[in-house]
Amino acid sequence: MFRLQGSKTLAVDMTGDAVRAKNGSMVAYDGQMSFKKLSGGGDGLRGMVTRRLTGEQMTMMEVTGRGTCWFADRASQISLVQLRGDKLYVEASNVLATDGGLRTGTSFTGMRGGATGNGLFTTTIEGTGQAAIMSDGQAVVLRVTPQYPLTVDPGAYVAHQGNLQQHFQSGVNFRTLMGEGSGESFQIRFEGDGVVYVQPSERNTIGGDV
Repeated sequence: MFRLQGSKTLAVDMTGDAVRAKNGSMVAYDGQMSFKKLSGGGDGLRGMVTRRLTGEQMTMMEVTGRGTCWFADRASQISLVQLRGDKLYVEASNVLATDGGLRTGTSFTGMRGGATGNGLFTTTIEGTGQAAIMSDGQAVVLRVTPQYPLTVDPGAYVAHQGNLQQHFQSGVNFRTLMGEGSGESFQIRFEGDGVVYVQPSERNTIGGDV
């Protein structure tokens, strides 16, 4: 049902079923379509309250109909992820669309340093179906195995999938060495068996310029 047209536009062929997509991301459609804004990222009132408490905001719409609908967002690169009863962890801002049957939620991912006590949360997508995620530049899929853990700059992190444990650790990067960092910098270390999606661009995070 999901297919890419180029690397920055998602085409969804629909036969009366539904998909969830980032609010305002529809760029064109043919056939008959209807659009409805969803609260709480599509998780109803409970999801809305949870997301407000955690700060993991995600505004979604439900699209139903027959025909083809095209989605895009600020010319971001799009990657398709196939879920087979497992769970995808992804930053809310990187979610473009999901199959209507997939469930979304929020998950606590750890503490950003014992001194600050700040908790971090991320969006989860689980079930069987497809999800389309976005990145600033083409995402790279990096494999993690028990023998080869992976350390990622949180500004480049997009998503991860599989049986992975996530740990936060203090880190140093080029901007910190040049004196351009804003204070506390940290990195994400993944251990276990799975894959991590990273983008070739760094965004600002709650840890500052990292």
